Amino acid sequence: MSLLKAIEKAPLVWIGITTLFISCNQSPLPERMIWFDQPAGFFEQAFPLGNGRIGLSVYGDPINEKILLNEESLWAGGPVDAYMNPEGYTHLPEVRKALFEEDYKLADQLVRQLQGKFSESFAPLGDLILNFEHTGEISQYRRELDIRTGIASIQYEVDGNRIEREVFVSNPDQLAVIKVKSRKKAGLTFEVGLRSQLQFSTSSTGKQLIMDGKAPIHAEPNYRGNIPNAIVYGDKGQGMRFSVLVEIETTDGEVIYNDNGIAVNGVSEAILKLSIATSYNGFDKDPGLNGQDEKKLAAQWIDQVRDKGYNAIRNDHQKDFSDLINRVSLSLDNSQAPESPIDKRLAAYTDGAIDLDLEALYFQFGRYLLVSSSRQGGIPANLQGIWNPHLRPPWSSNYTANINSEMNYWLAENTNLSELHEPLLSFIERLSTTGTITAKTFYDCKGWCCSHNTDIWAMTNPVGDFGGGHPVWANWSMAGAWYSLHLYDHFTFTRDTTWLLEYAYPLMRGAARFCLDFLVDGPAGYLVTAPSTSPENLYKTDDGYVGATLYGSTSDLAFIRGLLEKIIAISQFLETDESLRDECVRTLEQLYPYQVGSKGNLQEWYHDWEDQNPFHRHLSHLVGLYPDNQISPIYTPALAEACTKSMVLRGDGGTGWSKAWKINLWARLLDGNHAYTMLRSHLNYVDPSGETKYSGGGTYPNLWDAHPPFQIDGNFGGTAGVAEMLLQSQNGEIHLLPALPDAWQSGQINGLRARGALTVDQAWIDGKLTEARFEADYDGDYQIRYGERIINVHLKSGRSKKITAKDFQ
Repeated sequence: MSLLKAIEKAPLVWIGITTLFISCNQSPLPERMIWFDQPAGFFEQAFPLGNGRIGLSVYGDPINEKILLNEESLWAGGPVDAYMNPEGYTHLPEVRKALFEEDYKLADQLVRQLQGKFSESFAPLGDLILNFEHTGEISQYRRELDIRTGIASIQYEVDGNRIEREVFVSNPDQLAVIKVKSRKKAGLTFEVGLRSQLQFSTSSTGKQLIMDGKAPIHAEPNYRGNIPNAIVYGDKGQGMRFSVLVEIETTDGEVIYNDNGIAVNGVSEAILKLSIATSYNGFDKDPGLNGQDEKKLAAQWIDQVRDKGYNAIRNDHQKDFSDLINRVSLSLDNSQAPESPIDKRLAAYTDGAIDLDLEALYFQFGRYLLVSSSRQGGIPANLQGIWNPHLRPPWSSNYTANINSEMNYWLAENTNLSELHEPLLSFIERLSTTGTITAKTFYDCKGWCCSHNTDIWAMTNPVGDFGGGHPVWANWSMAGAWYSLHLYDHFTFTRDTTWLLEYAYPLMRGAARFCLDFLVDGPAGYLVTAPSTSPENLYKTDDGYVGATLYGSTSDLAFIRGLLEKIIAISQFLETDESLRDECVRTLEQLYPYQVGSKGNLQEWYHDWEDQNPFHRHLSHLVGLYPDNQISPIYTPALAEACTKSMVLRGDGGTGWSKAWKINLWARLLDGNHAYTMLRSHLNYVDPSGETKYSGGGTYPNLWDAHPPFQIDGNFGGTAGVAEMLLQSQNGEIHLLPALPDAWQSGQINGLRARGALTVDQAWIDGKLTEARFEADYDGDYQIRYGERIINVHLKSGRSKKITAKDFQ
């Protein structure tokens, strides 16, 4: 039996890395340069650079340069005590009793007993300071970020001298590198320093500047306000340590090291190499007491390039970075970038200007951020990727598991960056370890689960500080089921059966076991979850009570339904787990089904209640439409119509990431024009100064997503949405140009991936497909849809096949 046929109900439709370029109607690549005509005054104007592990935020000041430093593993805290609330499950019966007696106010109170600690925070490492001796007026200033190469540059003139800087972070060599060059001989004099908001000290060997420091063992979430002991350092050696080394190479002039910094006098060119390491030694080891030797690691990375010249380091970096970025290209109507700084382009776009190149650039920028913040063997990109300047960052810059950390990886598979999905996929195994304890101690269930927040320590408990958190966000338990969808998707895009059998399926099976144990009989005889919430949204009952806790929320049951369908399909394909498969089949038959409310909308709540906020940013009850494939305008039109009504009722506003989600949802509804409306709204310019009319949810000057404040999930979700408008592959079909908007009359997209393990290129003119090319990783038969027509295509591994619009006539 073929894999696709084995999973017809929940199709496994499949990443390789080959990019094909359509020969006819070939368009030039749109501009890929982001530039400003002034230095950054705010974090949200700085250029983000990264190699997955090290993050830099480059402000580009010609005189007093500040480069923010981050390292992906530098977090507050240490291994979590998963047994923090060992008797939590004993309160479950009384919560359920209150719910089934329809006493929702009491349930909201009682469910707080099913809470544990807050997550820890991603920490800011420090700043690299470059103070230049310039006395004259700065002119002809320009700073650029080339997202094809991951290299930022700053150029300006001062005192009759042309100064150039170049900054990048190398993944092959695990270093940050800065080159400073003067057109005049011996025309550069500057000082270099390091500083941190954390506990730190600086020293010098005479050949290196060193900063050693330590992160707190606890940092309270910023939303808890100004409370006592918000930052706590360990007094017994606990806590994450870090080390930073800076070396400078010059061809002339003088370099003087001391314990406070480096003085560079009268040089023509200087190369700064910066190495960073932490003592992180895994999620289950205290980084202070049982950590790695961060000083030794930092020294090793810088020693490895001691005899390697700047050009060789740069070339290796550029090849590594460009090989990933260049897998996909998007060109819209042969558009060209206006000769304007990016902030002015965004402002003009928000005021109604047409800028198709900006839309293509934004799509690629999301891919740029994933390449920069998520690499194999590393830690998943967090709420801010790997860029954070705050000691107590917004929402702890953690992993908010009820949408944000999942949205971070929506673009990984379909935009041809599958291996960058690995940090999240490997993180799920760590979550299952602590999540097994959480399932038992909080819910008396087998299997594993994960709640609203997690962190580098794989915390899985419901948050809330043991009763202080509002259930609307604290008491949600479905992240294990949602993360399982990522495991499934990675398999469908790669067809890596060994990985599925040995790694992904056991984790999915554990998540399913929790769901099966957690379900209970509801008042009408259906299986429901209890307690339940719909992430961060509040209902209003018929008698006016506004609450969070209920039984059988639509999103809970959608996650469970999707997971059980996939367990059934995979167990059939692998010919294993027949008893579990039968249990899943029986459970699906007893699940409370989707309900259409009196307004024609897909109900979010078990009952047909009103939302406390009709325009709420979360759209969790629509997960069956996207990112899952339970609802389709083609195969379940009535439910799709109810989703459409829900979307209309929610409106087009919201935070940045919410707008990104709406792009994807409208694309799945095959409404390209509404998806495009949301894309334009998502690119609403947000001024970080707050001093202009440009505000709300949208996009900051450096193209970061504005919740506000900065959250990177909106970037990743927006890129995924553009891809979803141009190619879909759920339900056993490869759907060409499924949600092409009228605004994109002509164009081409090369290198997108489809489920089934194939690469797809498409070109279109006057809103109509002209041709598409396919290259599959495996021999097989594929169903290709364009509009209302479907054709069957046989593909052979390693050989491309072209079809044209005539093939669908």
